[in-house]
Amino acid sequence: MQAPDPTRFILIGTSHPGNVGAAARAIKVMGFSELWLVAPRDAEAPRRDEAIAMASGATDVLAATRVVATLAEALEGVSYLCATAMTPRDFGPPTFAPRRLFETLAPSPQRVAFLFGSERFGMSNEDVYRCHACLSIPTRADYGSLNLAQAVQLIAYDWREALGGFAVEPRTTDATLADAASVQGLLEHWQRTLVSIGFLDPAAPKKLMPRLNQLLARVQPSREEVDILRGIARFVGKARD
Repeated sequence: MQAPDPTRFILIGTSHPGNVGAAARAIKVMGFSELWLVAPRDAEAPRRDEAIAMASGATDVLAATRVVATLAEALEGVSYLCATAMTPRDFGPPTFAPRRLFETLAPSPQRVAFLFGSERFGMSNEDVYRCHACLSIPTRADYGSLNLAQAVQLIAYDWREALGGFAVEPRTTDATLADAASVQGLLEHWQRTLVSIGFLDPAAPKKLMPRLNQLLARVQPSREEVDILRGIARFVGKARD
């Protein structure tokens, strides 16, 4: 049986169903699944067409989204709360850049919740004061405006990275490298073509062919790529004729 998700994303007073859907997509792509809405403007937001469209396949997260009337209900079972607030408070929990806090928070076994305020008003002081820490996403000093779902995505990404992240699979290719004989055949073909169009003067080659040889050695073309380059040379030769 899969272990329960130890992370909860809580949206407080959300106005737009599209942001709910986009937030569901943001957390699912980072491997999280718990989304809670506290007193949203529209209690049916997770089921609206706009939310489903913006979720872009994360409909399982939308279907499991919990809608509650109070923040106290959404905090049941959570042991560490992180507010997300761009505006510093004179009083309240300490403020951290997400990565700095996550370095110390990730190794602990606590159930963590990330709280996000409404699109228009952000988080209230009362809600911020409930939290153990306040997260401030580093942005340009004179323009720190982030869409709600964008903020969720950034926090979800940094938190996933702190938890160990996901491996990036290297791109694989079935291309077979051309052998040395094929590359030399290509160079000879190029040489004949370049002479025929007047680009290469056999009496004063100026190391053009050795330079092209070095270029191909760096690139290490595949057999298909050699065939393409020879095809171009043939076409140029025909056009010249």
